[in-house]
Amino acid sequence: MDFRLKDISKARPFPRPEDGLRAVVEKAPQAEAAVERWLAKTRPFRSVIFTARRRLATAGVILLTLWLFLHVMFGANGMVVYRAKRAEYQKLQSEIDRLQKENDHYTQQIKALQSDPRAIEKEAREQLHYTRPGEVVYVDPNPQKPATNAARK
Repeated sequence: MDFRLKDISKARPFPRPEDGLRAVVEKAPQAEAAVERWLAKTRPFRSVIFTARRRLATAGVILLTLWLFLHVMFGANGMVVYRAKRAEYQKLQSEIDRLQKENDHYTQQIKALQSDPRAIEKEAREQLHYTRPGEVVYVDPNPQKPATNAARK
């Protein structure tokens, strides 16, 4: 690529920094006049805002407080949701405790049936209606729900 100028009259000199500063200084009175006109136009509005600033600030604080209260109470993780989750947690915790006790009972019953001859005899008498010689078994015509899982099957 050839960057040489063929016609020197088309070349422009770089602007000097003092030229830009001089242009700003020359335009300064016009800019000051424009600012003065803008201040004169907005003076009534600014005086209303200035006199009402305390009321506006109070209204803003009240709105912020109201929004914060609503967010804390009814937001995605607000107090209402927290209480519902806490009630559900307590309900589930009580169900876990009940199931744990039931599980412990069944574990003890299994251990007893594996090693204790009296527990084995008791289950055989209840479920299979076994008797010793000379005993009489009375059967309920309206049987209740069986006590063990093995009897339910």
